[in-house]
Amino acid sequence: MIILKRIAIDMDEVIADFQLKHLNLYNDNFDESLTIEELHGKRLWDLRPHLAKEILAYVDDPTYFRDLRVIEESQQVIRELHQHYEIFIVTAAMEHPSSFTAKYEWLKEHFPFLSDNNFVFCGDKSIILADYLIDDSPKNLKQFLGQGLLFTAPHNIYETEYVRVHNWKEVREYFLNEGIV
Repeated sequence: MIILKRIAIDMDEVIADFQLKHLNLYNDNFDESLTIEELHGKRLWDLRPHLAKEILAYVDDPTYFRDLRVIEESQQVIRELHQHYEIFIVTAAMEHPSSFTAKYEWLKEHFPFLSDNNFVFCGDKSIILADYLIDDSPKNLKQFLGQGLLFTAPHNIYETEYVRVHNWKEVREYFLNEGIV
């Protein structure tokens, strides 16, 4: 019996472009023109703390996560990884319980080659038992017992504590070309 190593992959800002939609909604609603570059090292609500409640409310819309753009090359690379690893998509959906249906439908549409049993909707990701976790949030990597990989996102651009992958080409290189399989 061959035991495959397990890779847990975060959804938002790793395979789904959460930030672009969030920024566009904010700019449209508040007649501003903030850019992704202005978010380097920060979250949108850090830039406008007096509007944090309104900014955070966007993601409580039950349809918010349904039409997020897929991060470039994530589908192709995950399909390749799936041939050599056990893949789980792990999302902290408990932070926004209204997101369950939209996140599930988005995953089924964009990653139909993964089983429903490989979608994990949780709160605290420290419960995840995997060999690797690819995530944009340092807080999720901090408690993770396996090898964490920080996926580059505007808010984590200055983080230096973790092994970093900037894009899915680098993920492919890390797992398939470096002989980790």
